[in-house]
Amino acid sequence: MTTSHPGAGGPGVGDDAWVTPVLQGEHVLLRPYRDSDADALWEMVQDEEGANLTATTATFTRDQTDAWVGTIAAAQDRLDWVIEERDAGVYAGEVVLNERNLDEGTANFRIALRGPGWYGRGLGSEATMLVCRYAFETLGLRRLTLGVLARNPRAQRVYEKAGFLVSGTEHEDGEDWIDMELTAQRWRDVAEGIGGEVDRD
Repeated sequence: MTTSHPGAGGPGVGDDAWVTPVLQGEHVLLRPYRDSDADALWEMVQDEEGANLTATTATFTRDQTDAWVGTIAAAQDRLDWVIEERDAGVYAGEVVLNERNLDEGTANFRIALRGPGWYGRGLGSEATMLVCRYAFETLGLRRLTLGVLARNPRAQRVYEKAGFLVSGTEHEDGEDWIDMELTAQRWRDVAEGIGGEVDRD
């Protein structure tokens, strides 16, 4: 992984302000949002299959989408990356660290791809590994958490490859959810086991 970060030293878990760096993998480039990403994000939030797989019921207007893209890069309490497919140089989705707790060294992990045409190409797997590595090896976080629908086994497999383990289950609004977590020690064990290689899914 290659990381490009403005400023000396980079961020750490105790830093109040997080700045989204550029992370480079073999097949994806993770970078901050730009105004020009609004069209692709609008397409993604309108994707019915993606909304179904995340049980997303909220709706967004185009004006709301444009406004969000224009402000998210300045957020200092979360990290929002565009997943860009390196070969084509196009927007393939997003990956996020949010809901951080600096005292406990934790954050929530979330990823979404642009639509069905982007599934099964290994982009989500590689983006997940890149962000997990950055979270533990650069930010110094102690634990990442996430929630995934029980009826979304593809996403579960991606998270399991990165080392996430089931930590609980919930039933909410008619849906069964699986809670997962990845600790820094678990990440180190997985990273040593994969030898830096990311499986494609």
